[in-house]
Amino acid sequence: MGKSIFVSYKYADAQVQDLGVYEVIDFFGTKRRIATTARHYVDEIAKILEEDDHIYKGENDGESMVALEDTTIASKLGDKIFYSSVTIVLVSKGMKENFSSEKDQWIPWEISYSLKEQSRQGGKSKTNAVLAVVLPDQWGSYNYFIEENSCLYCNCRTLKTDSLFQILRDNMFNIKNPVYTDCANHIGSRPYKGYSSFIHSVKWSDFIVNPGKYIDIAVTIRANISEYDIVKTIK
Repeated sequence: MGKSIFVSYKYADAQVQDLGVYEVIDFFGTKRRIATTARHYVDEIAKILEEDDHIYKGENDGESMVALEDTTIASKLGDKIFYSSVTIVLVSKGMKENFSSEKDQWIPWEISYSLKEQSRQGGKSKTNAVLAVVLPDQWGSYNYFIEENSCLYCNCRTLKTDSLFQILRDNMFNIKNPVYTDCANHIGSRPYKGYSSFIHSVKWSDFIVNPGKYIDIAVTIRANISEYDIVKTIK
């Protein structure tokens, strides 16, 4: 059975690996190469998902929310997210506007409404499963967020959550009863075992090989939501 998937992304972020995108510029079908943005990765997702999956897309290009009331935001996002059961967040290097409040950016609101339960037309939605798909930067690297083999002894990975929006950061490593590895070669806390984050993270290169696998991981985590401390609001 197909899933209804909401995709949250920073539309114009061009700090992503080039996908070789062209656009038709005239009646004769002449094409020119254009800069790849996070939006083009949404098109790639649509190609690799199951035929009966349905995608709802997030932010539109240049769509400012600075002057919008909370009720307007709720209305704009409600219809898209209410009918979805899974949210994919495209994590990209330039997803955050560092000089704008997080409340004035779309992605935090899209995550917040994905995590909240909504009531509409006599029905009530559940918290979505949420999966963070990490895009490679313009150099093809994931190190801005994921550092592989950060420990020479246990080959664990490090997630640089400080680079994320607060609501994403707060829903990672938020399992109530964490289980740790027995590697003692770490300063501070030891690495987590299992699915320690409600919002699981996966590299784009791994996701595109088997998207169903990682979506199913997010759905399984959602089924065990009581094991996590969920933060649903933007601070």
